[in-house]
Amino acid sequence: MQYILNPPASLNADIKLPSSKSISNRALIIHALSKGHLLPENLSVCDDTEVIVNALMYNPDVIDIKAAGTAMRFMTAYLSVTPGEHVITGTERMKQRPIRILVDALRYIGADIEYVGEEGFPPLRIKGHPLDGGYMEVPANISSQYISALLMIGPVLKNGLELKMTGEIASRPYIDLTLWMMREFCADADWSDVDTVKVTPKPYQQHKYLIENDWSASSYWYEMMALLGDTESSVSLLGLFDASKQGDSIVKYIFSLLGVKTRFVNEEQQDAASVVKLKTLPCLLPRLDYDFVAAPDLAQTIVVTCALMNIPFRFTGLASLKIKETDRIEALKRELLKLGYVLRDENDDTLIWDGTRCEPTFEPIDTYEDHRMAMAFAPAAIKYPGLRINNPHVVTKSYPQYWDDLEKAGWKIEKVK
Repeated sequence: MQYILNPPASLNADIKLPSSKSISNRALIIHALSKGHLLPENLSVCDDTEVIVNALMYNPDVIDIKAAGTAMRFMTAYLSVTPGEHVITGTERMKQRPIRILVDALRYIGADIEYVGEEGFPPLRIKGHPLDGGYMEVPANISSQYISALLMIGPVLKNGLELKMTGEIASRPYIDLTLWMMREFCADADWSDVDTVKVTPKPYQQHKYLIENDWSASSYWYEMMALLGDTESSVSLLGLFDASKQGDSIVKYIFSLLGVKTRFVNEEQQDAASVVKLKTLPCLLPRLDYDFVAAPDLAQTIVVTCALMNIPFRFTGLASLKIKETDRIEALKRELLKLGYVLRDENDDTLIWDGTRCEPTFEPIDTYEDHRMAMAFAPAAIKYPGLRINNPHVVTKSYPQYWDDLEKAGWKIEKVK
């Protein structure tokens, strides 16, 4: 399947964003560990959340989490402390994504885990049983999901958990989000030092819980507003929290540098959630340098936006992009080259565009089974009408109604088989 995209002349739309995948997935694991009956409200309906729901609901012997990296990490820890034997597996790409750091940490506190195939990678066979917990050290410079997976099982460990993180801590806001959610369910968990978290063996307690909408998904609407550069356009995004613990809420700051201004309008009926109204002002930024170590999921959106706005950039803190759904650094270089932008990378964690251009080929944009490649490149049709996107269905991983929302906002989408 291929989509051919043509944008509206301006945007005037009210968009209800999907529920937060990050919060939904954490809430489901915490809910299961609490052995409660009150499911969180406003759960995400994306693929990544659905695989966790199905695994917890049906408890099959073989759990296929497909392409959901968060689900692989969180379910591995959960299954380690839950009685029963399971094999957890996923797509071919998932079988190439490393998990040794998490497995080693769980084995250190007594987990029974073996590799079914290649050492260091899924699939895994897990025989769950109660674990003692205690003190451990874990490298924290690869993925915060390893850390979050360990922390969430902390309250059910006999001795709790004291987790010291070594190296530069990647995506610290996601760890803070995990701790905040654990405390929402009455866990005793917090930083005891700049690099150490202590979790006491105090059980979770269930209560009614509303999941907020997704700041990560908002980034594509910020991108559209920036690329239009149209002061008459306006987009309202429903269900976002001003004081959100989601790390990607930093998007409102980054795009303020690119001329997109955010205003919050309270909506009482949404339990203190707000309507976010976006307006565009002229952008005079000559260059952007930014460290994405705390918000790597925004990188693709900002890379495409800056290139198409002719704003040179140097973006660091991108090491985790190489082990995502695809090698996102290579994918960005390859696909932007099709549009005539020559990027280079350094040290496996930095992307640079100094303004170098080449003759564009305008070949269809490949999505590499990566939802964020599809969603970050779709707004590029504002600068290049008729842009073609291959395998657009990948958006179901996090934002299933993305294309419907674009059409609602006036985009013309031609579907070609």
